[in-house]
Amino acid sequence: MITSLHSPHVERVKALLGSRGVKERKAESKFIAEGLQSIREAINFGDPKLDTLYLTEAGRAKLEDENLLTSEVLGKTVEVTDEVMRAMADTVTPQGILALCDISKHNFPNFISKQPLRIAYFWQIQDPGNAGAVIRTADAFGFNAIVFSDQCVDVYSSKVVRATAGSLWHIPVFEDVSISDLKQLAEKNGIQIFGTDGNSKLTLPDALQELNKKPSIWVFGNEARGLPSDISADLNLVTIPMEGRAESLNLAAAATVVMYEVSQATKR
Repeated sequence: MITSLHSPHVERVKALLGSRGVKERKAESKFIAEGLQSIREAINFGDPKLDTLYLTEAGRAKLEDENLLTSEVLGKTVEVTDEVMRAMADTVTPQGILALCDISKHNFPNFISKQPLRIAYFWQIQDPGNAGAVIRTADAFGFNAIVFSDQCVDVYSSKVVRATAGSLWHIPVFEDVSISDLKQLAEKNGIQIFGTDGNSKLTLPDALQELNKKPSIWVFGNEARGLPSDISADLNLVTIPMEGRAESLNLAAAATVVMYEVSQATKR
């Protein structure tokens, strides 16, 4: 059992969560997941893969209650004191369960060549809560993948990981895919690309009817700036019909509406 706050394990975890965490995570291809929900999905689904599991006595009991401590998981387990867990964790009240996980290595050109039915793409979004929410939404509505452009919030930051509520282990996530690469790959593989615009004359339901269950990519812009004209110019732009007086929807809400409607219209 680790009892020292100066253990190399503690220092490594803190480095991955600290102010230089983005750089450390990319250098090591590792990230930190906390809490029962995330660790349950890491154990059950295995991608991203669990590397090392840190447990307090209480944390161990929680995993035992759910029959998650298999021999394979136990082989990766390191027990720590409550004090050490508090020093390692990013949350105010740790659950006694924390894991070091491998960042998944998916190849987007290979993936998209399989012509998945529906993909969501996010351009330069910055809010961790939004990033986690859209991953969770894409998972809920059966999207085949979610893609983030360059200059987005780090998908593997602790706040984003927690906000996915375990969905990070259910759906392939791709980072640092430029909009130009996305467009080239979509054209090469015969996939239509759509974006949302409040001024478009084409409504989302009409666009989905015309799409007729063909593969599609749905592009969403930055929370404050939306999609710049040089990006949206050659997209199929659609508008979300709204009956109320609200001028627009925020990013997470718009993405939820679109992904739900796409999932309903493209059911196999």
